[in-house]
Amino acid sequence: QVQLVESGGGLVQAGGSLRLSCAASGRTFNRYAMGWFRQAPGMEREFVGAISSGGTITTYADSVKGRFIISRDNAKNTVYLQMSSLKPEDTAIYACAADLDNGRLATTSRSYDYWGQGTQVTVSS
Repeated sequence: QVQLVESGGGLVQAGGSLRLSCAASGRTFNRYAMGWFRQAPGMEREFVGAISSGGTITTYADSVKGRFIISRDNAKNTVYLQMSSLKPEDTAIYACAADLDNGRLATTSRSYDYWGQGTQVTVSS
């Protein structure tokens, strides 16, 4: 069982930056690939990016590539989402998720077993 808690959301102006954190419970965090997803009002959940269990491999959605960076600190059981050059269309609830690492980074929500409650990110124009 893995419990996930996000933090770091808030209100930021367009062009600004935010760093989200996702703290995980349990001693097996380093066995899980971690993903970030977001969901805007009235929209479907969208894949943002993911990082392998060891932190050496990442993948991103085209919409955030070059602006967002995912990293993790397995000693702290935490994964991060550094968001830069934020746009109003990045406004959403952002949630982290855990997927037992099988060597392939999943980009669909159904592949992930554990989810955090999400944190709101609002980008004003």
